[in-house]
Amino acid sequence: MLEYHEEIRLAGHILLAAFLGALIGLERERHVGLAGIRTHAAVALGACLFGFISMNVTTPSFPDTMSGSADPSRIAAQIVSGIGFLGAGVILRDKGRIRGLTTAATVWATASVGLAVANKMYILAIASTLIILALLSLYRLPGWMKWKKRVRGRAYDED
Repeated sequence: MLEYHEEIRLAGHILLAAFLGALIGLERERHVGLAGIRTHAAVALGACLFGFISMNVTTPSFPDTMSGSADPSRIAAQIVSGIGFLGAGVILRDKGRIRGLTTAATVWATASVGLAVANKMYILAIASTLIILALLSLYRLPGWMKWKKRVRGRAYDED
């Protein structure tokens, strides 16, 4: 069981995760309108909280476990697959075009930002947020859309 002052400190970490997720969501909301600020902030916050829970939950000894503590990697693995399922709901097919792939990918990557904060990897979380934002801004580079259409054709829309 955690002391209250430790829980208050962890609440600050959750705020950081939500803030970083909101930054990514702000870009998505401004340019696409699909999963936006609230969705990305909630994904990062939830991943961070699940990360904390997985590190602080203990289970009674069962015959299939080596010790009395839970395996933190099990919850992290479920976050990865669960967020993938959530992201799949953002992907749409319309008249032969696929939309929402980028937003789905950012939702998934935002979960990793939350897990990084939960594991006290602040520099990695902030760097990952900045890299995600840089990747999302590529389509604003001069000539990006021409290059993309030439390379891939018109089968995919940037979302």
